[in-house]
Amino acid sequence: MVLLVSSDNMQFNTDKDVICRSVLVRNMIEDLGESDVQAIPLPNVTGSVFKKVLEYCEYHRNEPFPLDEDQQQDHQNSTRRTTDLSEWDQKFCTLDQEMLFEVILAANYLDIKQLLDTGCKTVANMIKGKSPEEIRKLFNIVNDFTPEEEVSCSHVSRGNSY
Repeated sequence: MVLLVSSDNMQFNTDKDVICRSVLVRNMIEDLGESDVQAIPLPNVTGSVFKKVLEYCEYHRNEPFPLDEDQQQDHQNSTRRTTDLSEWDQKFCTLDQEMLFEVILAANYLDIKQLLDTGCKTVANMIKGKSPEEIRKLFNIVNDFTPEEEVSCSHVSRGNSY
């Protein structure tokens, strides 16, 4: 068992194989040695967000670790579309926007590539097929373009099909 402490001092005692989905935590344990690890502080993750991260790691605990960058390039052509998510991952990411973005930030900080990819794919699916105005509305983004910049951007985006 590994003891982790969130930024708001919530304590989580979890199985090593669950939390070692995090490269950050796995490296800390390896560097310190298992017997020397007391409590691992997570200063950038709150307890409520870490609880969601652990839920994800627990569900995916027996899956192979993601490929490294070189292996991923070789494997990329045979994988599913980049925005495809499993049914469980889709349900997991059915969160309010604030929590979804906090989970993405935590996955990035903790270096949990699969969770980071899942969160980013969820956001990609949210904006897929939407106009810039619809995206601004969805994420409460203020349009600070001048009318000239707006016209310029619309000409550029029509010329590029992403």
